[in-house]
Amino acid sequence: MVAPRANWKGYIKFGEVTCPVALYTAASTSDRIAFNTLNRKTGNRVKREFVDGETGDAVERDDQVKGYEMENGQYVVLEPEEMAEAVPDSDKTLKIEAFIPCSQIDTIYFDKPYYLAPDKLGTDAFVLLRDGMKQEKVAAIARTVLFRRVRTVLIRVHGNGLIASTLNFDYEVRSADKAFEDLPDLKIEGEMLDLAEHIIETKKGSFDASSFDDRYEAAVAELVKAKIEGRSLPKRKAPAASKPGDLLQALRESAGMSAKKTKAKRTAANVNKGAARKPAAKSATAKSKPATAQKRRAS
Repeated sequence: MVAPRANWKGYIKFGEVTCPVALYTAASTSDRIAFNTLNRKTGNRVKREFVDGETGDAVERDDQVKGYEMENGQYVVLEPEEMAEAVPDSDKTLKIEAFIPCSQIDTIYFDKPYYLAPDKLGTDAFVLLRDGMKQEKVAAIARTVLFRRVRTVLIRVHGNGLIASTLNFDYEVRSADKAFEDLPDLKIEGEMLDLAEHIIETKKGSFDASSFDDRYEAAVAELVKAKIEGRSLPKRKAPAASKPGDLLQALRESAGMSAKKTKAKRTAANVNKGAARKPAAKSATAKSKPATAQKRRAS
């Protein structure tokens, strides 16, 4: 098996302790099915090229530059050398600025995860940092230049090593106020809340990443296989429209309390009530028999 290739190599520093480390990709889409764009008529691959928006002429790579649009059609041109000068200087060091409680982290800021492992020397210092963080139940905030930008990185204990997640910048995270501004101020209580709590209680489980399948990827793979074998896949039926009903009825059905079951319970209850009355009638009849027998004996 080929050893994973490091995406970045440098150092991690906490206090006056420094040790060499490497970052490895923790999540990748490289195993997804990939496609090429073809010319439908010839079956040949299509090449992508940049063309001038006005003349329609192809523009070679050496003639392409970055441009920042100020107004419509007005640009500030930035040469490759100027862009390179804008990249911050890097000493290849993850400087830990603070240790924070793990519960304080808002996951909306999480960007990409990387495995953080010791690189050749410095294992003792790495294990010291890992075990200290595990003992104190904290994560570390660090900064360094990664992929041309100064990035804030959140470092957490993960198995036998550490995991470093780059964080979104604050300006990249959109405010939740806009997303929820039209949400009315409602208070749900009574039976509806009880049923919701019941459904949640019956659905409790644990997270297992292996149990979640990429259904689209599997469907595409099956489609490719069917094409190779010269067969067609059965068409999927359109899903049936949901029956109209209010929220309370939907909750009752989700909790297994359908209208039929509710009716059956009521019917059963009525039967039980009737059954309770009948023994009482028999009891009265039983009491009358001895009285009749006494009259006969008296006569």
